Amino acid sequence: MHVFVAMPYGTKEEIDFNKVYSDLIKPALIHEGYEVFRADEEEAAGNIRTDMFQELLLADLVIADLSIDNPNVWYELGVRHALRARGVILIKSKRDYMPFDIYTDRTLTYHIKGGVPDPDYLVKDMDNLRAMCRSTLSSWHGRKISPVYNLLRYLKEPDWKSLRIEEAKAFWEKQDSWEYYIELARKGQRPGDILVLADEAPIQALRLEAYKTAGKALLKLGQFTLALEQIEKSLDIDPEDMEALQQKGILLGYLGDHDAVDGFLDYVVKNIPQTTDTWTLHGEVERDVWVKSWRQDNKTPEEMTKNAAYEDALLREAIKPYMKAFTMNSSHYYSGNSAFSLLLLLKHLTGEEEDGQPTKLEILKGGVRWALESALAKEDSYTKDFSARLSFADFQLLTNDTPEVEKAYKNAVIAADKDWFALKTAIQHLSIFRDLSFRPSQVTAAIQVLDRALQKLGMTEKGFQPRFVFLFSGHRIDKQGRREPRFPAKMEQIAAQAISSKLDELGAGGDDLGLCGGACGGDLLFAESSLQRGLRLELRIPFKEPDFLNRSVTYAGDVWRDRFYKVKKHPNTRLYIQPEELNVCPEGMNTFSRNNLWQLYTALSWTSEKVHFISLWDKKEGEGQGGTKHMCDAVLKHFGQVHILDTNELFK
Repeated sequence: MHVFVAMPYGTKEEIDFNKVYSDLIKPALIHEGYEVFRADEEEAAGNIRTDMFQELLLADLVIADLSIDNPNVWYELGVRHALRARGVILIKSKRDYMPFDIYTDRTLTYHIKGGVPDPDYLVKDMDNLRAMCRSTLSSWHGRKISPVYNLLRYLKEPDWKSLRIEEAKAFWEKQDSWEYYIELARKGQRPGDILVLADEAPIQALRLEAYKTAGKALLKLGQFTLALEQIEKSLDIDPEDMEALQQKGILLGYLGDHDAVDGFLDYVVKNIPQTTDTWTLHGEVERDVWVKSWRQDNKTPEEMTKNAAYEDALLREAIKPYMKAFTMNSSHYYSGNSAFSLLLLLKHLTGEEEDGQPTKLEILKGGVRWALESALAKEDSYTKDFSARLSFADFQLLTNDTPEVEKAYKNAVIAADKDWFALKTAIQHLSIFRDLSFRPSQVTAAIQVLDRALQKLGMTEKGFQPRFVFLFSGHRIDKQGRREPRFPAKMEQIAAQAISSKLDELGAGGDDLGLCGGACGGDLLFAESSLQRGLRLELRIPFKEPDFLNRSVTYAGDVWRDRFYKVKKHPNTRLYIQPEELNVCPEGMNTFSRNNLWQLYTALSWTSEKVHFISLWDKKEGEGQGGTKHMCDAVLKHFGQVHILDTNELFK
């Protein structure tokens, strides 16, 4: 969490506010894990006011010290109240009264003695401040703290991205870098990378987007349980985020928990304002319920068409919320196009039109076309709207001949920007039409265009899908002179045999994937054994190669360096370097721990049921963070297929 402190500087009215900040506020919050900032601490930006405005908009918490009537602090508090509805904590020392505007607001009092924090109360005051921060964050979505938003109940907070201040370089460079690596992971089909980065977003607004990005990525990989975990994290930050709610509804449907879907819809109806987005969400969930009622792998298209027609009541229920959404907002082409397509499917399946109104389809057709053409007209030479282009292609599929359909989908693919998730989703949508033999010529042409685009990205449905994923962590070879031996070099062959035997016992082979680091000892022994059995192998190392070799490989002898290069150059091996794929490790985070999470999340992205974790371990605490015990603890938290090769027994 990022905390901005608004307070006087220096000594004023016999209070040394710099000491209040350095001895009380900052250490209390750093101990809690917060990143704490005061405007005068940023020297590089050159403009304190610029950074102040950016912080007042983006900080997760703003602490305002109102011990004295300092105009700057009151001004900053007013700016925060105007920009954000929540996330304000008021503190004071000797003040006996509070002004009318904030008279009812809860204020924390700290103790002063001789102008500085009273040492007799310092620990207690720090504990109280930390507790108030926790309380404020845990009740984030309760009462609006800002009197502006509390009284003007329909006032909406501004989109934080739209208020970007370019001169506030320190924050935005960090944010831009984070977004770059998220996009790199998305294009590279690496949901494990996204999961790591999601927890490292600089502020809460970015974490919300990160968890949604991770959830959507995992959804498209068919990993619904893990995707739902990420979406739930985003809803913990903002329970009313419509995109996250939509994803949750879809995921509950995929998981087949119909009671959960019904309960979720009840929650949305009772707690979320009924807008275009909420009605569209209703439509998505109802449509998925209808599709699941007739789609079965062992059925022919004729059988599925018959069953889909029988479930026409469910189809009609799906049409209604889409129509409601488009009626509320006639520029919302997605809901209009969805209603139009389902009405055509209803007519295709039953020969009937909804409510017996023969003109409804023609009226809706004209409205959707206008909404789509209006959206496309907003494109310029710098922007390509993939969503609008794809919806227009879908509309052409419903209304036009095959050549025009093919042309429209080709035009959409140009704007996809290698977003294979979106391309796969489009194919999944078209598969509903395909399964029901609706406009087969147009549907086949559209799917062929999208398939071709995926093939160019090397990401077809037939891409590598491991049978099992073998994740490894183990001790390195002991450094010379180690006081308590853990993995003496003379035990190498015993360890190698134990790893090989375990892989054989688990049936590891050419259809499987191995994941490990690249350190001398356990990692390289596992890597060599995996390659001997034909596994695909991914090495993930925490530092750039020369630095990593010096830290974790060559100290045990040049032979280990040669073995590292032999593993690296094997055609089945792919080397990933943490700072190149995920950027440098965030301040305050252990690089080795991050590498463990990176490997673990990558393994889990193939679903936990596939993962076998093999650990060469003495079952003892390591000397620092990020060791084998850390990996074991992280694995046990997520799944139970753990195989420990106990070196206490092996090395007797």
